[in-house]
Amino acid sequence: MIANPIGQIWSGSMMLDHLGYPEAGKAIFDAIEKVLVSPGAPLTPDLGGKAKTHELGEAIAKAV
Repeated sequence: MIANPIGQIWSGSMMLDHLGYPEAGKAIFDAIEKVLVSPGAPLTPDLGGKAKTHELGEAIAKAV
């Protein structure tokens, strides 16, 4: 099964904001945006791509 990890990653970003670490939360959010708009980004099928969950998650982690 393939799932889109963006919701979980974004939740982590919001949690960091709530806990008083807005710079860290913004870094994660910015990484999500960067990956989503990048040409050839590893997108999961629900976003029109063919990537697996871990491929999208790894791309976001590298962008942080």
